[in-house]
Amino acid sequence: MKGVTVIAHPLVQHNLTRLRDKRTQPQEFRRLLGEIASLMVYEATRSFATRPTSVQTPLAPAHGFRIGRDVVLVPVLRAGLGMLDSILQLIPNARVGFIGLKREETTLRAQFYHKSLPKNLSRFEVILIDPMLATGGSAVAALDLLAEQGAKQVRLVNLVAAPEGIRRVRKSYPKLPIFTAAIDRRLNNKGYILPGLGDVGDRLFGT
Repeated sequence: MKGVTVIAHPLVQHNLTRLRDKRTQPQEFRRLLGEIASLMVYEATRSFATRPTSVQTPLAPAHGFRIGRDVVLVPVLRAGLGMLDSILQLIPNARVGFIGLKREETTLRAQFYHKSLPKNLSRFEVILIDPMLATGGSAVAALDLLAEQGAKQVRLVNLVAAPEGIRRVRKSYPKLPIFTAAIDRRLNNKGYILPGLGDVGDRLFGT
């Protein structure tokens, strides 16, 4: 799908398969999710603008580069928390915002229960983190909120995506870069991804 990057790195796909396995326990699930997130963020940040700089090594001056804009990481609660720490290990100076969304079970509509974002998002590279892109309702709601707060440079990072969710996001945000480890078959009648990997929040926290 245009604008969607499927990260086919062998380590990503190996760990994703282990995450899908219903026998994987919460402790191992958390570790694997963090490892995948750290691998995926390399691809998601590949197009970041940089600016030249110079530093002094122990021997001589050296020319190099720094990321051109500050970064904001925005996990969608609660499942997005499982990807946050490992990404922060790679971008330790990033700021962090939080968006809490829950899905109304009958209509499948996303409802906010928490919003906490840095001000002046137009100054930042924003990475929206949510392991599952299912119906696309939560992603669009979160993207709408980011746009209202001025975000201009946004990337969406998902572990697994459904075609229905991608199409819904694409309809509202046709130029948004989407990064995922897999595009699965479809949604079931309850809006869950098939084959998917179950409820990420429940598996992550053992609930």
